[in-house]
Amino acid sequence: MGNRIFTIGREFGSGGKQVGIKLAERLGIKLYDKELLQKAAKDSGFCEEIFENHDEKPTNSFLYSLVMDTYSGGGYSSAPFLDMPLNHKIFLAQFDSIKKIAENESCVIVGRCADYALSGNPDCINIFIHADINDRAKNISKRMNITESKAKDMALKQDKQRASYYNYYTSKKWGDSRSYDMTLNTSKLTVDQCVDLIIQFSNLRGMTQE
Repeated sequence: MGNRIFTIGREFGSGGKQVGIKLAERLGIKLYDKELLQKAAKDSGFCEEIFENHDEKPTNSFLYSLVMDTYSGGGYSSAPFLDMPLNHKIFLAQFDSIKKIAENESCVIVGRCADYALSGNPDCINIFIHADINDRAKNISKRMNITESKAKDMALKQDKQRASYYNYYTSKKWGDSRSYDMTLNTSKLTVDQCVDLIIQFSNLRGMTQE
């Protein structure tokens, strides 16, 4: 058995990151969220701000299959990579960092198409966290000190952005239960209950022991 990897997709305001944080704490492994951008920047030599500006944002110009056919794995100094537009480079650098992290350690990775980057990894569990829009609006309103109406608009906009990014770069559909091993509703379950279920599921697969 290799490293234990948990990827978490999440609707905005659903508490997906909180589930990831608690899961990582319970299992004594590292969480990668914004930290992934830092690692990708360090590995590729790009400025971290560039990754933040492109973080989970869709693009209309990325022909993924063409890029992957061209990108031979020669690294960031190879001619095909150097000739790519910036948004292609950002995605591939992040993609490579996710794979390297999974090879080196057990961890929880939030967002950024990590489930797709690690497809075929037998020691990876892919989770999607969602919740009713009104509950999400309340969470966002409280966290950001804005009206629930504005919070709801923000949630819908962020979800649309994440879905567009995910659907464009992967062969799957964001939020579709068939794209994940588990989907959990935080309108019905607490963060701790979600973590309990994820650990139970991983134990059934023989992956973790508390």
